[in-house]
Amino acid sequence: MKTCAMKTCAMNRMRVLALAALAGAATPAVAGQLPPGFVYLRDVAPAILQDMRYASADNFTGAPLPGYGAAECVLRKDVARALARVQAGLAAQNLALKVYDCYRPRRAVRAFVRWAHDGRPAGATRRFFPAFDKRTLFARGFIATHSRHSTGTAVDLTIVPLPVPAVQPYDPQATYAACTAPAARRAPDNSLDMGTGFDCFDTRAYTRSKAVTPEQRRRRATLVAALRRHGFRNYFREWWHFSFYGGAPARAYDLPVTARD
Repeated sequence: MKTCAMKTCAMNRMRVLALAALAGAATPAVAGQLPPGFVYLRDVAPAILQDMRYASADNFTGAPLPGYGAAECVLRKDVARALARVQAGLAAQNLALKVYDCYRPRRAVRAFVRWAHDGRPAGATRRFFPAFDKRTLFARGFIATHSRHSTGTAVDLTIVPLPVPAVQPYDPQATYAACTAPAARRAPDNSLDMGTGFDCFDTRAYTRSKAVTPEQRRRRATLVAALRRHGFRNYFREWWHFSFYGGAPARAYDLPVTARD
């Protein structure tokens, strides 16, 4: 057996380890790969509608976010099962849930930070924050540098009437009104009108805002009550944002969202 000098062998081992590390970093995500204990919501509650905004250009950054390789809602299994129970209760009222965002890889959160401080004008995405400068959105509590979404225990969602109304597709070339404008002028959405659109960074989006109509407040209350019965708590600045409290301690992940097998 051929031998080598100690220094030469050590250098060879370092080269092998470096190449292995590079190969691992370049390996694409396997389809259907999920953090441990996570599931695709479609496999647990297929009746819940999905409109995954961060996998599209219809969001406040104007582009798909890093880590969203598929328009799929991924959640911790106990959270998905709790949502299935919420859905069952709403179905008896001819209503259904629609999710906008679920598990959010940490790289997407970092992209939010870069976007807020990139110094570029907001352009068409200004409709999501018509009253504020995008640099202030973190300080105002609309975006966080650490998100429970990354633990798979937070979800952004709304209510849709049954039967599900038809909806026009989002047109990236269209000019849509601010998220605080009447629903008919905002970007297309077939959900109940809650007074603002999703991801509307404005005080009118506060869950108990008195700036929206009594009917819109009633719809928000319906959503909050339905989620609360099954372990979810609402974030008071965003009528659409809910966190699930229960089960094992939550850990944040950065695995990308990939297509189901």
